[in-house]
Amino acid sequence: MTKRYYFLIRYMPEQADYELLAGRCISQMHLFMVNNQQAMNRVGVTFPDWSDVTVGQTIAFVAEDKKMMIGLSFQPYFSLMVNEGLFEISSVCEVPGNALEVRFTRNQTIGKSFLGSKKRRIKRSMARAELLDAGTSLPVTNEERIIDSFHRIPISSSSSGQGYFLFAQKELVCERLASNFNSYGLATNQKRKGTVPELRF
Repeated sequence: MTKRYYFLIRYMPEQADYELLAGRCISQMHLFMVNNQQAMNRVGVTFPDWSDVTVGQTIAFVAEDKKMMIGLSFQPYFSLMVNEGLFEISSVCEVPGNALEVRFTRNQTIGKSFLGSKKRRIKRSMARAELLDAGTSLPVTNEERIIDSFHRIPISSSSSGQGYFLFAQKELVCERLASNFNSYGLATNQKRKGTVPELRF
């Protein structure tokens, strides 16, 4: 199979909000892909220190194109954070051939389990049915879902300025699948099933 390359970012402050920093790094990769269409859906994200408690103190980006990885690693935001002593960035390295494969999936159905999302969906459907008037109250929701461990990674939209969460889950997989990710470097529940190496250091 084609070689893959990665670089690793370590957040230096011990007490940092790792989910917030992961979101900032993913946003930079997203902008890089938007501005370099040949990179679109070909860069994956992996979290070497992922646990049930946190996404961890490191994030890595993976692709089959070494030059693309070098270009991404030199994004101004990353350079600024290194100069401020907040990030440590590795050089671009080849992924070891014996690395285990994992999949980090964006699972937006998790977001629908939260009360605010349920109320918004009910309001929209009632408005569509023209039932929403001053005297109508929202019906009580009764949705029960069992959800495996996940992390909420905050993201800000560069176009709208609105904030939202990427709900991410980790899954062990048996084999490497083609690099096919969404614009945040994650797999999805349906179409995009790309895998990344589990980089443990």
